[in-house]
Amino acid sequence: MSASDMLARLGVWALGRLRALGRSAFFLGELFASLPSAVRRLYLTIAQLHAIGNLSLIIIAASGLAVGFVLALQGYYTLSRYGAAESLGLVVALSLVRELGPVVTGLLFAGRAGTSLTAEIGLMKAGEQLAAMEMMAVDPKKRVLAPRFLAGIIAMPLLAAMFSAVGILGGYVVGVLMIGIDPGAFWSQMQNGVDAWDDVGNGVVKSIVFGIACTFVALYQGYETQATPEGVAQATTRTVVVSSLAVLGLDFVLTALMFSAPG
Repeated sequence: MSASDMLARLGVWALGRLRALGRSAFFLGELFASLPSAVRRLYLTIAQLHAIGNLSLIIIAASGLAVGFVLALQGYYTLSRYGAAESLGLVVALSLVRELGPVVTGLLFAGRAGTSLTAEIGLMKAGEQLAAMEMMAVDPKKRVLAPRFLAGIIAMPLLAAMFSAVGILGGYVVGVLMIGIDPGAFWSQMQNGVDAWDDVGNGVVKSIVFGIACTFVALYQGYETQATPEGVAQATTRTVVVSSLAVLGLDFVLTALMFSAPG
């Protein structure tokens, strides 16, 4: 293969990626423009909120409890070396509300709710239900996608808050009930050291951004999938991969913007 052929293939690949990026950007804009219709059809949004949020509570709570257990154990072994074991509650709370709560919830959301959304939309496309809606002058983006998009944006912060709350409870069980740290010191250090906006508020902002990213990727992959069983399977896999990478990449960017040192 000559150098000119390789350059031509590289150009075709780059143009294809740019076209895909442009389609996804227009798709995201259409989703945001369709949000008012989701608010008007509030019953559809509530039904999707139940499917996305309520049905994810078990895995979120179980994962948060396990993460809280591990954080308390690892934090105690590290803090006890420096005589600061009483700060365990602060370390657990900051780790959860700042970082682990939004990030782990985003990854779990992508694996549980994101794949469900992609498979559902992909099967609707394969069954020509979306095409039938268009034939009846019903916009599928407003009727099908917008309620799911709004429900994902609402569900993610709530799930992240549940993850952090259960994780703190797990840290209390290990730190206070099992190891024997003073409960007053555990809670007082946490209350004095966790700021409502700088820590909790930034964690909420992260979770909202992750909710937008994960739900958008899931809906886009389902809507753009090939109308075949293999196409739906590949789109579901891409949803997990792209959403997970998006969560990790956005987490780095948001952390750099929120918690960077001034000056």
